[in-house]
Amino acid sequence: MRVLVVEDDPVLLDGLKVGLGLAGATCDVVSTCGDAEAALATGDFDAVVLDRMLPDGSGLDVLKRVRASGNRTPILLLTALDETSDRIAGLDAGADDYIGKPFDLEELAARIRAIARRGQGRAAGALEWRDLTLDPATMSAARGGEALALSRREFAVLAALIERRGAIASRAEIEDRLYGWQEEIESNAVEVHVHHLRAKLGRDAIETVRGLGYRMGGPR
Repeated sequence: MRVLVVEDDPVLLDGLKVGLGLAGATCDVVSTCGDAEAALATGDFDAVVLDRMLPDGSGLDVLKRVRASGNRTPILLLTALDETSDRIAGLDAGADDYIGKPFDLEELAARIRAIARRGQGRAAGALEWRDLTLDPATMSAARGGEALALSRREFAVLAALIERRGAIASRAEIEDRLYGWQEEIESNAVEVHVHHLRAKLGRDAIETVRGLGYRMGGPR
């Protein structure tokens, strides 16, 4: 899951990046309205955590402009303004959820997973593909009911493929799920992760579609 975090408090911003990273998210971070809108115009995110009070304007105005542009990326407003009227204004402006400061990081991560899941048209929390089950809440995986040991990035690759329900995921799309803006991407990183997954799941579990990318395979 790739998340854009928009927050101007550097301590909180760093804490969110680390905490959500431990929960399995790849986080990109910005601290102004302008940078948030630029990121949303050019990046593909599963969810956004948007502070309401930013140094160059209101996150609520960013939300309204983003929605007016047709962008449907799930957005959670994060703010110290937590009166009922504030929550109503945020939700009516197009927010998918709203949480006040201070907050519990585990609850925030759960809310982010929920809005991202709804944005993908899924109701269930777990991801399933034939005999595979992935639980993003616990970062755990199982095959045929037996626990499956996966690294964080192996889990992310498998989740990206299962979410597409058999459609093709390009190498670039998978890289976007694995790496933030500031992280260096090795030229063969996706291929290495796919190789490791095939070693654990069987060579037919993931199909290579030459020139296009990868998709889930295996016996039906």
